[in-house]
Amino acid sequence: MKKTILLLTALLAAGSVQAQKLVIKGSDTLGAKLVPMLAEDYKARNSGVAFEIAAEGSTTGISAIIDTTAQIGMSSRRAKPTESSAALAKGVTLKPTIVAYDGIGVIVNAGSPLANLTKRQVEQIFTGDITDWSQVGGAPGKISIYTRNTSSGTYADFKELAMKKRDYAGSSQKMAGNEQIAAEVAKNPSGIGYVGLAYLHSPGVKVLSIDGATPSEDSVLAKAYPYARPTFYYTNGEPTGEAAKFVDFTLSDEGQQVVRKVGFVPVRKL
Repeated sequence: MKKTILLLTALLAAGSVQAQKLVIKGSDTLGAKLVPMLAEDYKARNSGVAFEIAAEGSTTGISAIIDTTAQIGMSSRRAKPTESSAALAKGVTLKPTIVAYDGIGVIVNAGSPLANLTKRQVEQIFTGDITDWSQVGGAPGKISIYTRNTSSGTYADFKELAMKKRDYAGSSQKMAGNEQIAAEVAKNPSGIGYVGLAYLHSPGVKVLSIDGATPSEDSVLAKAYPYARPTFYYTNGEPTGEAAKFVDFTLSDEGQQVVRKVGFVPVRKL
């Protein structure tokens, strides 16, 4: 589902000055909550700036930098070698900046009796080796798997971090964003999915520990949670102009406080 958020700020200079427009595209994980909140705070400090934020998956963010249709590409994964090569072929240099850390939490319906899975069980469930909850200590019933779509960085990261790069089960259902996964799992007693830290407290779901570790700021920073990862802004080389100012604001103490408030892990101790 296309999610485009237009955030416009009125001009203050008697209509004589053209508003600066910052176009940001990419990751739903970053673009659904965090970046819009950062943009609101940024606008409060910088009048005359307009934002266009499209959260349609990390792949679209990196593609937008390659195609020069955005100044900042949001991504919850690193650029692939093929993407870096495609960028260089067009004279674009993909420059990553880590803006927050995240942990991918495994969620089930709030009514599930389960509290923990092993890393091996997670791999077996999401690849389809295990198909019934009774095989991992739950009540008998077919497991319903919810994943992100293929343009999502979380889809790729979870495949690498939790599934040894194996393919998802053919029965898995692909969702457009974290909120959609949480909503489906909340409705389905047999559901299981994964979401970023900012979505762990969605109503109707329960977060499972993995080999005894739960996703949190402390476990992500300590690298004790197995599905932790960095998240990125991508730019064409070093950012310039308004994009550079927004990157700097995101990394400032004020910006990183927003990162923590939304539910992500700041890049440094505050």
